[in-house]
This record gives sequence, structure tokens and C-alpha cells, in this order.
Amino acid sequence: MIADLLHGDFLEVCASIGFVLLGLALILSFLRILSGPTLADRVVAIDLLTILAMGFIGLRVLVTGETLFLEIAIALGLVGFIATVFFARLVEARVDPYTREAENPKSAEKAAGEKERAR
Repeated sequence: MIADLLHGDFLEVCASIGFVLLGLALILSFLRILSGPTLADRVVAIDLLTILAMGFIGLRVLVTGETLFLEIAIALGLVGFIATVFFARLVEARVDPYTREAENPKSAEKAAGEKERAR
């Protein structure tokens, strides 16, 4: 009986500490999104937000015991992965708006080749 009480209190304390640490990481990630000098830094910070959201969901499942939210965490992880791949391809093929030239010459050649094949 006493072991069950200690286990329950211990779990609540650990979950509270986990929520606080995840909240702190969430704030730091928002700061990185706002101050990230490059687009790649912002993409990594957005990916971190997805992972932190999955952590919040996982802690909630531990505290409440409702396993339905695990499926939401899995779906969120898949959406986050697809978004990261999309942003990586966007950064790779990014064009400088002032010169209208690609920042990465290899991706510019690849994009030009794809345009000609499409014709």
C-alpha cells in the first residue's frame, strides 16, 4: 500500500518536472524560430517543436493512462517528418529574390533540367 502511494507521488513529481522542462524547451525553441539567422535554423526549431509536442503528449499519456493520444503522437511525428523533408527540399532549391539565381548552383542546374524535361 505504501509502495503504491510512493510510486504515485513519484510519478506525479517526475511528470511535473518533465512538463516544466518541456515548457522551457518550448520557449527556447520559439526564441530560435524568431532569432534564427537562416531558414535552416528555423526549420530545425520547427522540427523541435513537433518533437516537444510529442513529448507533451507522451507525458500526458503517462499521467492519465489514456492511450488514445499515442496515436495522435504517432500521426504528429509523421506529419513533422514530411514537413521537414518538404522544407529541406525547399531550402535546397531556394532562389535568391534579388538576383533571381539559385543560391545552390547544382540545384539550379537540376531545376533547369527538370523544366526542360517537362516541356
